Amino acid sequence: MKKFQVITLFPDMFTGIFGNSMMWKAQNSGLVKLATIDLRQFGLGPRKQVDDTPYGGGDGMLLMVEPLWRAVEYAKSNDPDAKVLIMTPRGTTWHQALAREYADTEHGYIFVCGRYEGYDERIMKLVDGEISVGNYVLTGGELPAMTIVDSIVRLIPGVLGGAESAAIESFADGETLEYPQYTRPEEFQGECVPPVLLSGHHGDIARWRSEHSLKKS
Repeated sequence: MKKFQVITLFPDMFTGIFGNSMMWKAQNSGLVKLATIDLRQFGLGPRKQVDDTPYGGGDGMLLMVEPLWRAVEYAKSNDPDAKVLIMTPRGTTWHQALAREYADTEHGYIFVCGRYEGYDERIMKLVDGEISVGNYVLTGGELPAMTIVDSIVRLIPGVLGGAESAAIESFADGETLEYPQYTRPEEFQGECVPPVLLSGHHGDIARWRSEHSLKKS
C-alpha cells in the first residue's frame, strides 16, 4: 500500500477529492492510504503560531521552520521511507513521465504545502524534491498537491477500470494527445460519429485513432 500524506494549513480542502470517486476506490481497495496533517497542530505557543515576518524585511509572512519540521517528522514517523516533496514555483515542472515514475515506486510521499510568501529555507534539509505545476503563482500548495496525488494514484495498477486505460491516454508515450472519442447517440444536432468507429474493423479503427492523435506542441 502506497501512502500519501499532505501537510497543510487547510486539511478540509482535501476532504472532497480524497473521499470521492477514484480516490475513494483506491483507498477502499487497499491500494493507497491518503491522509492530511494539520500544520496548525504543530504551531508554537497558545496561539499555535505557524508564520512570522521575514528577516531582512519585505511584504508578507513566511511559514516558520519549527512547525514545518515537527510536522514532517510526524509524517516520517508514520512512514519512515517516504520521500518529502515541497510545492514551489522553483521546482521541477510536473509532467506525465514523472507521474509514472512516482507511481512505480514502492515508497510513499509526504507533500508540504506552502502558504503566504513561502517558507523558511531551513526546512529544505528534510526535503527530497521540489515540484511545480506550472509557471504561475497560486495562493498555496494545496491545489498542486491535489493535482500531483491524483496523477500518481490513477496510474497505480488496479485503480483505473481497464488494464489499458492509462496506457492509451494523453501523454502516455510522452508525445501525443489522445484521439477524439465518441459514445451514444450516433447522431447529435447534426454531428455524427465517424463511420469507421462503427465499422467493427479493428485495423481501420486503430489507424484512424493513430492518425487523429495530436502531436504534443
